[in-house]
Amino acid sequence: MKRMLIPAVVASGVALWTSDRLAQAQAPLPAPGFHHLHLNATDPDAALAFYTRQHPSTSKTMWNGIPALAARNNVMVLFTKVDRPPPVAEPQTAVWHFGFHVTDIRKQLDAYKSRPEVKVQDMYGEDGKVILVSSDALAGTQAEIDAARAAGKRPEGGAGVLYIAGPDNALIENIGNQPVERFNHVHMLQEDPFCAQIWYQRHLNAAVAPALKQNPQRTEANCKVPRGVVSWPALMWQGMHRIPNSGVLFGDVAVNWPVNQNDRPLAPTRGHLVDHFGLSVNNLDAWVAKLRAEGVKFLQEPYALGSTRAVMIEGPSKEAIELVEVK
Repeated sequence: MKRMLIPAVVASGVALWTSDRLAQAQAPLPAPGFHHLHLNATDPDAALAFYTRQHPSTSKTMWNGIPALAARNNVMVLFTKVDRPPPVAEPQTAVWHFGFHVTDIRKQLDAYKSRPEVKVQDMYGEDGKVILVSSDALAGTQAEIDAARAAGKRPEGGAGVLYIAGPDNALIENIGNQPVERFNHVHMLQEDPFCAQIWYQRHLNAAVAPALKQNPQRTEANCKVPRGVVSWPALMWQGMHRIPNSGVLFGDVAVNWPVNQNDRPLAPTRGHLVDHFGLSVNNLDAWVAKLRAEGVKFLQEPYALGSTRAVMIEGPSKEAIELVEVK
């Protein structure tokens, strides 16, 4: 029997085609973009009116039949109507609050004070001092504040952050002074912040802001770190545990987190004020295969979402994350 000889050029072409397909299969998927934050709301129209008034760079729209707030950086806040006010802080979930960049924090504060629908949230500085803008208090642990005071230092004033209460008791952070107003972040809590960063890097190919990178990089063997001492200013009079602290980036939106502030485990987000947040991917099937192979927990298998498809997974502290296919 004669053996068929494959011309070298054909064999070479087959090898190249095979290696290309193998490289594609092994190449990491592009990191998702931040698509939306999804809120449960008793009155979506009233909520949209509130947000567009407080942040005029946003606008009311619809996305796949869902009432939505459109921010200038191609990010949305979606609203699902519910019959009763959704739980906010009891039990506490992994999502704490969300926020916008603003161009002038002091002008923003003056505007809020003039609007009866807005409640500016108190913060606490050193020695229980009540403030509205973070830069009106010395910052740090009690020892650091004592040392700063002894050295004659005073609060910086000027730019800083402030918080307001939104519809359904949402907590909204304003961060100034920034070049433009835009949706900026989702502020979370995590049981183990460094471990959560590893989870988001591994499973969602997330980037890490330079200021939040560990040096050396932590691993699963050493990512569990005890809570540090409290510091101020803080929304809680007793101060806030800021260490350990970590987070990731999806495009220009930060998803960052300090450690869980109390000893009760964080509750699942579904059904709460912030039900979940959504990330955009361009190949949902590839992401489903990746996440399934990595043992990620699926809350919902792939489903139709208007004119597109989505899947719901669970993050390390029971936060629901929707992956939305955007071609």
